[in-house]
Amino acid sequence: MLKYFYITIISCFLVTVIRNPLYAADLNPDSIKAHIYYLGNDRLAGRATGSNGAALAADYIATKLALYGIKPLKQGGGFFQEIPMHGSRTLPASILTISRGDSTDSLRLGADYLMYKTGAETFMPRSFPLVFVGYGIVAPEYDYNDYQTVDVEDRIVVYLEGEPRSDNPLYFAGAQPTLHASPEAKQRLAISHGARGCILIPALHGESWARMAREFSFEDVRLAYSVSGNLSIVINPDILDKLFEDPSEIYRMDETGSMRSFALKASMQFEGRFAERDFLGRNVIGYLPGADRELRNSYLLLTAHYDHLGIGPAVNGDSIYNGVCDNASGVAVLLELARVFAGTSERARRSMIFLFLTGEEKGLLGSTYYTDNPLVPLYKTIADINIDGAPLFEKFKDVVAVGSEYSTLSRDLQHILDEMGVKLSEIPDVFFNEAESLVRSDQFSFAKAGIPSILIVEGLHYINTSYESGLKRMIYWNQNIYHSPADDLNQRLNFRAALQYAGIIRQFAEFLANEASEPQWHEGIPFSAARLRSIIENK
Repeated sequence: MLKYFYITIISCFLVTVIRNPLYAADLNPDSIKAHIYYLGNDRLAGRATGSNGAALAADYIATKLALYGIKPLKQGGGFFQEIPMHGSRTLPASILTISRGDSTDSLRLGADYLMYKTGAETFMPRSFPLVFVGYGIVAPEYDYNDYQTVDVEDRIVVYLEGEPRSDNPLYFAGAQPTLHASPEAKQRLAISHGARGCILIPALHGESWARMAREFSFEDVRLAYSVSGNLSIVINPDILDKLFEDPSEIYRMDETGSMRSFALKASMQFEGRFAERDFLGRNVIGYLPGADRELRNSYLLLTAHYDHLGIGPAVNGDSIYNGVCDNASGVAVLLELARVFAGTSERARRSMIFLFLTGEEKGLLGSTYYTDNPLVPLYKTIADINIDGAPLFEKFKDVVAVGSEYSTLSRDLQHILDEMGVKLSEIPDVFFNEAESLVRSDQFSFAKAGIPSILIVEGLHYINTSYESGLKRMIYWNQNIYHSPADDLNQRLNFRAALQYAGIIRQFAEFLANEASEPQWHEGIPFSAARLRSIIENK
């Protein structure tokens, strides 16, 4: 009799498991491993945007989506959204000269300066005067304006990286950088004031010029329909005496909070030589229809970028920047989630879009193109969960949610984490702050389009490692592995950590896809205006 009692109990348990969408299809660490080992292999040569390796990665992703039963979202079928792109690489034959007084110096590409933006539009056939504009910032909310006392029209502006130093959180967010510190924001501001070009003086903070030169050695890629940019370069701080009579003066002003703008007794001319090409990049997109008759016409977006840097300057004899953690791991997790969601016996109420993006490393190009050319209305996309680097060190006790505090996604995620016994932590001070972290991956494109967006990454509290040791390990990885050939399959990879992370994303996605109410921006968040605009424009 007791035997039949246990059989009945086990049978009831199995029926519950089969019917429960959390258990109908199990996440598999071996599947995640297989995807990473394919995408991170040398054969794909680092998956640079527009490369053969990127094409192989896109084909692989599309093949897996079809195998799992994920449907194409594009009208007429097919998993690819083709993106017209333009690539440009500055050649060593380029000539950049700086004149001051009776002397003229020719600067060397790579050694003395780097091209922030490249292309024929940066050509300057005659010399233009230079103007120092402090940090190159206009911030009315802080009553700050570096352009107030100088005219920069038809001039080249020179500015320091960063923003005014402050210990007051009400003034430039204190010790944390604001969006005013973004180089792109400074470039746009300079152009709006009539400047012909920009020179950025970097604050290396222990980062060597050689590493920065390596980062800037790759092809510059932009969307083909982007507005042409102006000349924008980064100058080696070691040669500032070619621009300033006394370079120490600008650092003294920075330290003492006495920054001022002034014209320089120098001018610059640039005759660029470029290797340029036009090509089609590809986003890979599939979707899983929702089960609810009404809610199936709203969509949860899950994203991960599959591109990386490709072939670049050799480090320790290795020139392939494989991008295993960044972001073959994120793509692997998203593919595994697609497989599991497609295999569940009970579909979510809302539809899910699985979007694998290209061009993230080149400036969020794939996500920008999608929001410019959405395949479903933006206002019907309730949220974006972005995956950029799955945990591969070890299993963890906490996560960090970039962008969560701007919307009710923070509340929803907290609910899921409480059930799973995982803590939600703040970004450690030694890394980027919340605002800066938000803009560094594809979630920013979707937020700008009005879609509540979030990037979930591991925290620094691990199961088997102390916080201090975990912090040291993460700092070492960021300084020595990130965006280098060492981010490859030879590093130690813990696929159980990736599995744990995938489980969190899975439960969070299921919650959002089944919840009747949609995530909302908090009051006063500027992204909410884009949401209203997309509703009005039916976009």
